[in-house]
Amino acid sequence: MTKTVNPNGIQIAYKERGSGKPIVLLHGFCGSSAYWDDLVPLLEKDFRVITPDLRGHGHSSVPDQPYTMENMAEDIRGLCESLQLQAPVLLGHSLGGYVTLAFAERYPDYLIGFGLIHSTGLPDDETAKSNRSKGIEQIKEKSIQPFIDNLIPKLFAPGHLNSMKAQVDKAKQIGLSTAPEGAIHTLEGMRDRKDRTSVIMTTNKPVLLVAGSEDQVISPDKVFSADEQLVKAELIEGAGHMSMYEAPDKLAEIIRSFVNPAL
Repeated sequence: MTKTVNPNGIQIAYKERGSGKPIVLLHGFCGSSAYWDDLVPLLEKDFRVITPDLRGHGHSSVPDQPYTMENMAEDIRGLCESLQLQAPVLLGHSLGGYVTLAFAERYPDYLIGFGLIHSTGLPDDETAKSNRSKGIEQIKEKSIQPFIDNLIPKLFAPGHLNSMKAQVDKAKQIGLSTAPEGAIHTLEGMRDRKDRTSVIMTTNKPVLLVAGSEDQVISPDKVFSADEQLVKAELIEGAGHMSMYEAPDKLAEIIRSFVNPAL
C-alpha cells in the first residue's frame, strides 16, 4: 500500500514492508517504487524495506523547478525523519544513486552505509549533457512516449529484450506514467549534477557498488570509479542496467551480504 509524507512541502509517496534493519531503495529515472517489486519480497523477511517515489515520479509531487540531486536528497532526509529511521542503509539505482551520493555528502553521519546500483559518482560528460538537453526538447515537443520507447530497451541487456519481454513492458508502463514535467526537471538536475566520486573515496562508511556486465547506460568502469578499502564491488554477469528485473535473486543476495552481518 502506498503512503505519503510531506517533507519540505513536497509530497513523497512510499511503500514499506518487512522489519529489521532499515534499507531505503531509490529507483532510477522515469521509474518508481514499482521498480523494486521483484526485489522487496526477497528482502522483507530480513529487513525493513522502504521504497519511495522520487519527486516528479510515481505518486510523488511534481514541483515546477529543476530537480537538483540536493533537492531530492532533502526529500529523502525528510522521509527518513518522518519514519524515524535510525542508521538506515541507502541504496540508489541510476538516478537514485546520484541522490544517494548527495545525501551521503550532506549527512555522512546519518547513514550506516550506502551504495550505488548501476550508478556512478562521475558527472555527465559533454555528450551526455547534450543528450539530456535533447531529451528535454523531445519531451516538450512530443510528450513522453517516444522518449520512453527509446529509453527502456537500452536499460536491459540486449539478450533480455525478448526473453524478459514482460519485464521490459512493465518498465515501459512505469516510464509512461511519469509526468512529462517531472521527467524534464529531472533531466535538468542530472545534466547539471557535480562530480561526487570523492564522496565514495573519503567516506568512513561501507559502500556497495553494483554493476551489470552488459550495462549499455553506465558501464562497469564508471560504476567502479573509486577503489577504496571500504568499497565492496560486485559485478552481475549477464545483467544490463536493470538487475532488479534481470537478476533479482543475485541482487538480493548481494544486498543481504552487504547489509547483514557486515553492518
